[in-house]
Amino acid sequence: MGEFNVHRVRFFDYMPSAIRALAFQPQRERIAVARTDGTVEIFNRADCFFQEKVIPGRQQAATEALAWVGDRLFSAGLNGEIIEYDLDNNKTKYTIDAYGGPIWSITSNKQGTHLAVGCEDGTVKLFEVHEDRIQFERNLAKQKGRIISLSWHPSGSKIVAGMMDVIHIFDTETGQSVQRLLVDRGVGTSRSQECVVWSVVYLSDGTIISGDSAGKVKMWDSRTGTLIKSHQVTKWDVLTLSVSQDETSLAVGTSEGHVVQFQFLSMVLGQEDKEWVRTRTFKNHTHDVRAVLEVNTAIVSGGMDTQFVVRPLLDKIDERGQASALRNIQFPHRRLVSCARKAGLLLFQYPGHLELWRYYSNGEEHICCSAVSPCGGWIAYSTVASFRLYRLHCENNNVSIIKVSKLPKVLSSANQICFSSDSSHLFVASTLLIFYLPSSSQGSGQAINLLAASEDGKWLASANSDHEVQIYNLNKMKPHCTVPVHSSGVSAMAIHPTTNNLFMVHADQQLTEYSVEKKQYTDWSRQVQRHGLHSLWLERDTPVTNVTFNPKNPAHIVLHDMYMFCIIDQTLPLPDQRSQFYNQLTLRSMPEKERKKHSHAFKMCKIFKELLFVELMEDQSLVVVERPLMDITAQLPAPVRQKKFAT
Repeated sequence: MGEFNVHRVRFFDYMPSAIRALAFQPQRERIAVARTDGTVEIFNRADCFFQEKVIPGRQQAATEALAWVGDRLFSAGLNGEIIEYDLDNNKTKYTIDAYGGPIWSITSNKQGTHLAVGCEDGTVKLFEVHEDRIQFERNLAKQKGRIISLSWHPSGSKIVAGMMDVIHIFDTETGQSVQRLLVDRGVGTSRSQECVVWSVVYLSDGTIISGDSAGKVKMWDSRTGTLIKSHQVTKWDVLTLSVSQDETSLAVGTSEGHVVQFQFLSMVLGQEDKEWVRTRTFKNHTHDVRAVLEVNTAIVSGGMDTQFVVRPLLDKIDERGQASALRNIQFPHRRLVSCARKAGLLLFQYPGHLELWRYYSNGEEHICCSAVSPCGGWIAYSTVASFRLYRLHCENNNVSIIKVSKLPKVLSSANQICFSSDSSHLFVASTLLIFYLPSSSQGSGQAINLLAASEDGKWLASANSDHEVQIYNLNKMKPHCTVPVHSSGVSAMAIHPTTNNLFMVHADQQLTEYSVEKKQYTDWSRQVQRHGLHSLWLERDTPVTNVTFNPKNPAHIVLHDMYMFCIIDQTLPLPDQRSQFYNQLTLRSMPEKERKKHSHAFKMCKIFKELLFVELMEDQSLVVVERPLMDITAQLPAPVRQKKFAT
């Protein structure tokens, strides 16, 4: 594996934002995640929960709720606006003011024809969904008090709305409230203390399920307006509910950080009568659980502790593997650190500013992507609305920065930025791939997630959200070839400085190597496909986010995920399923004969805390940027509801 001088960096104070809302698109198996800073992320459930897209937020535009209509995604927030997102370009498509004050909830009917939003002024507003926009249709009967939660009956004929102390059922044809359900505040509660109905679910059989600030989950008969059953789930608040597609399982999120599962079961063997029974409690969060989802074989949850947790339901999984792994997604599935190897500089990307040691630039809009040139002479970054390029001068301990004012108009914004190895070219990608200095462009059609440039300045590779990888010839300024499409998205890639082979790591942990010049997979890549990768490698639950190479040893490929970094030695045999992944200290303690017996291509190291970046520098030193999760937890506000011993 080799020995390196290690520079451990812990001054990148990356802090993820809390999760506010989740929404599931079952046909394409996409999960939308809204955070309190306005950022929206798209995860692909079918591709190992890979984070395919990130739509940056902006100041004072926090998202309160999300809703899918087919492949289209909408959000609403306390600023009173409804947003539709352009998922091809990872940005806002348009914004509409609902004119009802802050919006607390948004939901779509199963037919995909209408959206409903619950507003501060007591109205439920219906919007008709057209091909290119949504249009206000009408208000349902106005109520006293804000509309906190909404759920549409699968038939589309009725909507249930949760409020303070009451639940209303509306007829969507007449717009009138046809049923009013009173919610009790709980024993010993002051009359002045209102009971907030935080979440409601409307089932196809007419049952309404509510979760409230009294800590109760209640089942109601919507036809008679009577309470069927009440479950005291917590002493604190029930904040969110989600029912499975077949309506046999219910997930409940609470303010004490628990996720509770209910199942619709027959209590007597052989009888058809069923009722909702509490079956499991999951304790994967430290703070409020603000959103939950039931997605086929797992319960997904998120909240104030910033964690995106995927809890597998083992009774719905046939075999052990990636699907059965508990996932705790804390970091983005993309790089937030850029390194100038020749100049020895690190660029840290925060939501609202950049840091290059002592340099920073502040702004209201969140930063989508950033890069520092290898020579350390340039910094580029993009927000959703603008692109910036700066000339950087570093002399001794003095740093100066000059903005490049005259840029081509086509450089309006970007999803990815990459410099050539000699710092003479800047590559900017959105759905249009732009070669700047000199300026040229090529169309792609889909959002580009990754860029990789070759050391000799001849080749550029791009990967998009449809798993397509294009390779461009920079000398001829035109496309060179397309890599065969893999079933899983590319999480990290780089072009080898000596061979010009494109090395790719996919979200499903598969490794592929493609010869750019020969336009085919390499012999090593074909060997990997024939032999297969070790189960210990494939069952890892976090994607690789960076690939680099050892300048002193061309056969060494260096890569890392959140928990480990690995050096793959392409001269050694691949591990078989009986092989062990020993750490280097253990291998050194073995006799030479035994050590050779356990020698294989994968050399893994797990001695560092949670990793944001690993890079091998020109002087063979290793830069490791750590962000310990305990440091993130320490910066969180104290839990609102913290369970005390013996209570």
